[in-house]
Amino acid sequence: MANQSFAFKQFKINQDKCAMKVGTDAVLLGAWVNTANAKHILDIGTGTGIIALMLAQKSGAKIDAIDIDQNAFIQAQENVNNCLWKDRILIHNTALQKFSDEEREYKYDLIVSNPPYFVDSSKAIEESRTNARHTDQLPYNDLLNGVLNLLSPTGKFYVILPTKESELFRDLALENKLFLTKVMRVITRTDKPEKRWLMRFEFTQRSFSESSITIEKDERHSYTDEYKELTKDYYLAF
Repeated sequence: MANQSFAFKQFKINQDKCAMKVGTDAVLLGAWVNTANAKHILDIGTGTGIIALMLAQKSGAKIDAIDIDQNAFIQAQENVNNCLWKDRILIHNTALQKFSDEEREYKYDLIVSNPPYFVDSSKAIEESRTNARHTDQLPYNDLLNGVLNLLSPTGKFYVILPTKESELFRDLALENKLFLTKVMRVITRTDKPEKRWLMRFEFTQRSFSESSITIEKDERHSYTDEYKELTKDYYLAF
């Protein structure tokens, strides 16, 4: 059974109500995102609220976080209420498709998502876990359209996806004039193949930056120096 809570250096995540627990993907994305000059941030598919809290820790931005799942909304709200930055984070129980159609006074300087990514695969029995992992309720086209509607002209969109899905999403974004400007390829262990891409997209095509990170050495929990450096502001162990 997964731990019912997860403690970080400056906040705690309760996860007893949420289908998707705290995972490496969310921590990688939250740690990798550059929040410099961001005044308004949107977290799509917030789950426990972990990425919203990570970004609040390293910025002064106002953050909207959305999730279609009622239990995730309740869990994220609970975690926000218990954090140091609750006056800057607003949780919404809504779908991106609906949220992106609403009128607002501003567009977002920064949008972040650790989205559902399984397109064709077996599904979990539990409906909330299926929704969190599969693209049925948030197809890539809908995710992209939401970003196109909500991102400011000079804004940045950060996302993490498995390698195959990353290539698909990159091509789809390019068709809509949203350009991949930075990527970090994620290798879980030195003896394993590349598993994920961390990606940054912008409306302006600029010089492309590419790097990679390996999480573990040759055995479980033997973390690399580069992974420790990236996540040291968050993980208690580092």
